[in-house]
Amino acid sequence: MAPRRAANPDRVDAEPGTTGPGPHALVDWDVAARLAGRLATPGPRTTRDEAAALVEGLRAAADAAPGHVARITGLTPAPGRSPATVHVVDRPAWARANTRLMASMTRDVPVPRPVPAPARLAAATQVGAVLALLSGKVLGQFDPFTADAQAPGGRLLLVAPNVLQAERAMRLDPADFRLWVCLHEQTHALQFAAAPWLADHLRTRSGTLLAGLSGDAERTRDKGRRGHGTHDDDPTLLDLLQRVAGALGGPDDGRGILDLLPPGQRELVDEVGAVMALLEGHADVAMDAVGRSVVPSVRRIRARFEARRDAGARSRGPERVVRRLLGLDAKLAQYRDGAAFVRAVRTAVGTDGLNAVWAAPEHLPSAREIAEPGAWVRRVHG
Repeated sequence: MAPRRAANPDRVDAEPGTTGPGPHALVDWDVAARLAGRLATPGPRTTRDEAAALVEGLRAAADAAPGHVARITGLTPAPGRSPATVHVVDRPAWARANTRLMASMTRDVPVPRPVPAPARLAAATQVGAVLALLSGKVLGQFDPFTADAQAPGGRLLLVAPNVLQAERAMRLDPADFRLWVCLHEQTHALQFAAAPWLADHLRTRSGTLLAGLSGDAERTRDKGRRGHGTHDDDPTLLDLLQRVAGALGGPDDGRGILDLLPPGQRELVDEVGAVMALLEGHADVAMDAVGRSVVPSVRRIRARFEARRDAGARSRGPERVVRRLLGLDAKLAQYRDGAAFVRAVRTAVGTDGLNAVWAAPEHLPSAREIAEPGAWVRRVHG
């Protein structure tokens, strides 16, 4: 597909001047954006008319979804919250937009010393390559972290070529599938609109994790200057990368990349992971709960989509390495564990009882509570 020519997708790039490679930046974000856009593949072939219908169909589905999501979830936006700004994009635009998101998320990470330009460029190459790979896998994404005057309610990105490729591969009704995808993403938009504190909460926790990794990198440099006669036994970023390389080069023992993190950082990952499981599981439940009166083929879509997910999780060889590096299997577990949590809590205390989770940060589930929903119900509802 060549949506830039035929479908007129929205251009949502990293804005000039907002991601510049200052001396204390870890990544040259402008280079990462250009490289990500250049490496991203265009997608399946289609005619001009088909591409235009795809874009318009996605925009119509995104407009229709919020009403259904509000009815299903019982959530309402907090006073003064704006709706998400919807963009139908191609793969390069999605990849470039996510460099802006990553730059925003890492902006406040402390970097004690200037980072040499070659190191920033090397990091940009890695980030650009990863985003280019992911650009072919993401159907949609809600970004609450780069809200600004043009998108005060956050940005909802729908990746047109990936939606087309998925609906063709699974032989699904296009209108049904496009609405189903938009139901998921608009659920995310409503989650953040109903809980205005949530974006800052996640940004703070993620920033703390990244600051820890940045500190590890600083300890790595200090260790190199002191030599090996040191009592500093804390794992460094270099140690982590060496262990990752060893895991990827050896037999697949089922250990994920996140299992290699030091304990303190692993706890933060578990905390953020529990919130992400809630967000993804809640959206997965909502997109199915809409029912056949709205999405007639919803059961067929879910069955084929789950089969597609399972096939990806069983992949071997280079694809398996890519899945582990990008955390795709962990993402799959988040969807399923989070959905089980949401269903169990809703059965126990109803939709209103579940919605207490959006009231305050202390109501968010822990990783243990995602696995034991009853523990969350007892803690929050007594």
